[in-house]
Amino acid sequence: MTARAQLVVMLKEPHPGRVKTRLGRDIGMVPAAWWFRHQCTRLLRRLQDPRWELILAVSPDQEGLQSRVWPAHLPRIAQGTGDLGDRMGRLLNGLPPGPVCIIGADIPGVGKAQIARAFAALGDHEAVFGPAPDGGYWLVGMKRVAPPPATLFQGVRWSTEHALTDSMASLPGLRIAQVETLRDVDTAADLPR
Repeated sequence: MTARAQLVVMLKEPHPGRVKTRLGRDIGMVPAAWWFRHQCTRLLRRLQDPRWELILAVSPDQEGLQSRVWPAHLPRIAQGTGDLGDRMGRLLNGLPPGPVCIIGADIPGVGKAQIARAFAALGDHEAVFGPAPDGGYWLVGMKRVAPPPATLFQGVRWSTEHALTDSMASLPGLRIAQVETLRDVDTAADLPR
């Protein structure tokens, strides 16, 4: 029996000044938080699919686990502390066996087709990334037939044009696939037209 695929969406409670702060500097903190909350709602509705289990990785931990903002029927896990690599590494190490893909909640262009292609890429690769135009990435996934390497996400220069290259380099010896490039929203210039 093959383990069910798991799609993890990392998200924060949509409080003004605590979420999408770079966007908030452009359009105001309240509008940025409003955009993020509604973007998340649309994204979660769009990505529910019987081919994978949709899981919310929430922050801050306690507030996110008890939040009434997110759909109550979706399972939640706390992101925990540390940088993005620490938090994603815990997810990849701690979830039940089977393929896992992790995305952020600020990618307006992602849909079921892109997620399905990422999981399909794990058929003959151990890892998959969805690149972003800025040198980062919107998706990371692993087949997880063996524990991730101890070097996972070590030395990654987060929030720079090196994040994807550094993350791939932290997976020595693994076959890595890439799916299509999608844009996340960091500033007003990134907002969908």
